[in-house]
Amino acid sequence: MKRLSFAIGAAFLLTACGSGNTSPKVRLAVAAAPAVMAAPVVMETSQPLTPGVEAKIAEIRTVLQRDSMYRLVRLATAEENFVSNFAGESHKVHWDLLRRTGFDPLHRLDGLLEGPYATRQVGDQTWYIWPDFAARDAEDLLPEKLNFADRARLHALVGDPGIERIRDGQDYPGVRTAIAEDGRWLYFVHETTEDTEANP
Repeated sequence: MKRLSFAIGAAFLLTACGSGNTSPKVRLAVAAAPAVMAAPVVMETSQPLTPGVEAKIAEIRTVLQRDSMYRLVRLATAEENFVSNFAGESHKVHWDLLRRTGFDPLHRLDGLLEGPYATRQVGDQTWYIWPDFAARDAEDLLPEKLNFADRARLHALVGDPGIERIRDGQDYPGVRTAIAEDGRWLYFVHETTEDTEANP
């Protein structure tokens, strides 16, 4: 650092002493910026919604507009292998319990679908996932790899505890939902398997 400061000072001094076209020119070799300062790589996070996904979203929105937990449960139950929790509870029991704790599944689902999504290839199927962060691997969610806006959005979604879990190598720990390209609603969960195992 001292050498760099000395070289810059010498350049200014030489420039100040010279006049006209006879001024000596000095070239400085500066090391490249560290990787952490480089612009983050932005991955392709979304594809256009398929007709099947759009139809499922319209179906979900109809339920949300009616603010009907009964209809949400019925819609989820009609989906083969739909996941609402990792404890083996029925969708109705699980979502009713969440409502008593102040977590409104209908409101949270509506907020998710209003936000950005991303796609992920699972086998031969494309999954559309909300929020977009939930489609990324943990190492791609590290705050230092995100731009300022995404860093703030991630923090708003999962808070400091969630950021710590991401730093520990866990995938996105917040509320998330996914729909397969053929229109199957796959899951709407608010916890991870680790949470369930820690709180049997």
